[in-house]
Amino acid sequence: MTSTSEQPEFRTVDDFVPTDELVRRQGVRPISSVNELALDDPFESDDEYAEFLTDLYASRRSAVS
Repeated sequence: MTSTSEQPEFRTVDDFVPTDELVRRQGVRPISSVNELALDDPFESDDEYAEFLTDLYASRRSAVS
């Protein structure tokens, strides 16, 4: 969501692809359980997790100032 009044680029009718066709092309399927949405571990290592938290906390502190 944006706060500007700019309109998105005009697209021609040729760009339109029905949702059913996009689903077919991408091979997506409905989930059978919410457990499918859970990842075992989204971070490859403890260091990557620590870097994420450091960046997250820094960005939150910068918003307060």
